[in-house]
Amino acid sequence: MKVSDAGPMPGQRKRRRQQQDEMQRAAARFAPDTGSWEVLFETQDEPEWRAHLRRLQASDTQIDWTAVRIDTFCGRLTQPTTYRLSLFVSNAAPGVVGQGGQ
Repeated sequence: MKVSDAGPMPGQRKRRRQQQDEMQRAAARFAPDTGSWEVLFETQDEPEWRAHLRRLQASDTQIDWTAVRIDTFCGRLTQPTTYRLSLFVSNAAPGVVGQGGQ
């Protein structure tokens, strides 16, 4: 069987470049010096976790779901699994961003 000398599949470079750009934007947006992660909800009860997420998604339109982090800490045998929902809170004061000089 002969190995092909052909380059990447069509569109693969563009897709890879877009993914890398997206990861860089996310890293810059959520960098430690731009803000911090604030825990909104934490539990060790999975049904309670799922119910709380469903309620938030259905009722809370103020949450920016692109700035939400869901963590699952697997406790294995020594500790129970913990589910945590965190929201990234920017250091910038509301209304300060985008205002021109005086």
